[in-house]
Amino acid sequence: MNKYMKAAINEAYRGIKNREGGPFGAVIVKDGKIISRAHNQVLKNADPTCHGEMQAIRRAARKLGTHDLSGCEIYTTAEPCPMCLGGIMWANIDRVFYGCNTLDTESIGFRDKRFYEQTEKERAEFVTECDRDACLKLFGDYKNGNHEVY
Repeated sequence: MNKYMKAAINEAYRGIKNREGGPFGAVIVKDGKIISRAHNQVLKNADPTCHGEMQAIRRAARKLGTHDLSGCEIYTTAEPCPMCLGGIMWANIDRVFYGCNTLDTESIGFRDKRFYEQTEKERAEFVTECDRDACLKLFGDYKNGNHEVY
């Protein structure tokens, strides 16, 4: 068994034991060393964004003092949901290794598959553009200022 995946699995078991969330653990590795480890804490924190991957990203960013996790890899017990995959990509993590896929996750009662299968019509009924001109002004003000783009 891969030692980093083993660490992610152990982290997931820790969360299950403490009834903090589902069987989702993650570790972030840089230069062959684990720099953060976390598990799902959705129930503990009453926060639907506290997936194992997101928690691990937050911890790694704090530890390294940067939002840019280039040079890192993440090992996670399940294929990242769209939110987590987005977070992984925003963090510039180089590589993702996962254990269970979305069908496995669905088989234990989680609904990740729904997010991958949303139709354009369903999306259009859920997501609506609003006050674009005012927001474009905001974006223009930001662009014309002296700001770091990340």
